[in-house]
Amino acid sequence: MVSSARLALRVARVSASVGFHGASGFSSSQRIVHTMASSQRYIDIGANLLDGMYRGEYHGKEYHAGDLNRVLERSWGAGVDKILVTAGTLDEAKEALDLCRQDDRLYMTVGVHPTRGNEWASYSNGGPEAYMKELEAVIEQARGECKVVAIGECGLDYDRLQFCDAHVQKACFREHFKLSKKYDLPMFLHSRATGGDMGRILEEYHSMMPKGGVVHSFDGSYEEMQELVGMEGIYIGINGCSLKTEENLSVVAQIPMDKLMLETDAPWCGLRPSHASSAHVKTAIQAKDKKKHDIESQVKGRNEPCNICQVCEVVASVKGLSVEDVSAKAYTNTINLFFT
Repeated sequence: MVSSARLALRVARVSASVGFHGASGFSSSQRIVHTMASSQRYIDIGANLLDGMYRGEYHGKEYHAGDLNRVLERSWGAGVDKILVTAGTLDEAKEALDLCRQDDRLYMTVGVHPTRGNEWASYSNGGPEAYMKELEAVIEQARGECKVVAIGECGLDYDRLQFCDAHVQKACFREHFKLSKKYDLPMFLHSRATGGDMGRILEEYHSMMPKGGVVHSFDGSYEEMQELVGMEGIYIGINGCSLKTEENLSVVAQIPMDKLMLETDAPWCGLRPSHASSAHVKTAIQAKDKKKHDIESQVKGRNEPCNICQVCEVVASVKGLSVEDVSAKAYTNTINLFFT
């Protein structure tokens, strides 16, 4: 979850590559990369850059100074040239706009995460309708700058009904289609264990999402993937959480290339040595414990947008394609959905 404190970080602009030295966790046969400079171009379609971990806060305790500037420097040096900052509440949307205004490579979503639906349903300043109006106000503020590129993160999450029940989630989700149609924006979608409800709602409201959308952090079955890619304008976003098991890898291998996008969902969804994906990772990175924070290293257990190269490597490996081909196609797909 993201803190509601307003960010006051200045985002540094750099074009030089950033060095990494050493490796940990993955097998010794993997290539250790001493510079993250990349000939590939990436767009990370989902990063939670507002998360407290980038301010050095973990589980409510501060371990080190904020280092978002350095995180972004590593990203730009690794070939990432755009990042979509995900917002899941009204407060987060306001924070995201403040952050994105500091760098022309940062863009954002506006919406209500399914686990935050109760905030929408019980909004004290006028109820759900007023909440959506205030989300619209954020979109309007950013319109001239073209910073808002998607409606979301919105959708359904039945794995975490303890945070918001299915009835509220579905009611809140449906409201987002109105924003998609009004502002002619694609949707940034969240789907977990929905028992078919996601597909049914997307079919029902397909005419209200003129630009389509992407189901991010996909970890569903082959049948779910087939249903989604069969819908016009719907893409699949892949990150480390999409690549945990052999079954996941089998599904990813069969995603049509013209429906594929790449992401990190940072600081979450990093690739782990225990995941099935580890056998396919080529780029190793240096990471240190948060108690021994070093600004030149990543933090163990905290994902970063620069690690999108690892996601690309796994996808390329299981598909039997080159990293260059996968990164180029994912980049083109992302431009077509969000930036045309």
